[in-house]
Amino acid sequence: MQVEELAFGSFTVTPVVRGDSRGHFAEAYRADVFERQTGHRLDVAQVNTSVSRRGVIRGIHFALVPPGQAKYVTCSAGRLLDVVVDVRVGSPTFGQHAAVELDAEAHTATYIPEGLGHAFVALSEWATVLYLCSTPYAPDREFGVNPLDPALALPFPADDDRVLSDRDAAAPTLAEAAAQGILPTYEAAQTFIASLSTAL
Repeated sequence: MQVEELAFGSFTVTPVVRGDSRGHFAEAYRADVFERQTGHRLDVAQVNTSVSRRGVIRGIHFALVPPGQAKYVTCSAGRLLDVVVDVRVGSPTFGQHAAVELDAEAHTATYIPEGLGHAFVALSEWATVLYLCSTPYAPDREFGVNPLDPALALPFPADDDRVLSDRDAAAPTLAEAAAQGILPTYEAAQTFIASLSTAL
């Protein structure tokens, strides 16, 4: 398993894929290796699956910290562009993003720790996404930022290919969300993550 830092404390995790005449096999997640390589502990409380057609954008979603919601995201069918956005007020990288392609062949996953925003766009005809989540869904603590906020300039497809939910389309810009006080803070996120960090 190869673990690389992506940005803002997020990571990509690429397992070893073993194949033969029957197909292939990969360890999609292994807690001991993940914790040793990242210093993070991921307690899985909920597992979600979404299926999206080409051009569907989901996000930018995040949860208030504490407890926030860390996500371990992998593509089990098709291909997508996964995007991590720093929405933590007070962060030196506030408003910046990082993107990585995930597909069902490499089985690479993205780990998004508490306090960061997450979005993706389906690049294949259909894409199936599996999310391991550290906390259950809590609608009173979960919010979104509009993924088409021009100030963020996320690398999504041309206008005629984009499909958003009503909720995501109506979400505030990052500046509006900051003014509304619904964004997590850098300090709270760092403090909470430190309390979960494993001993290296």
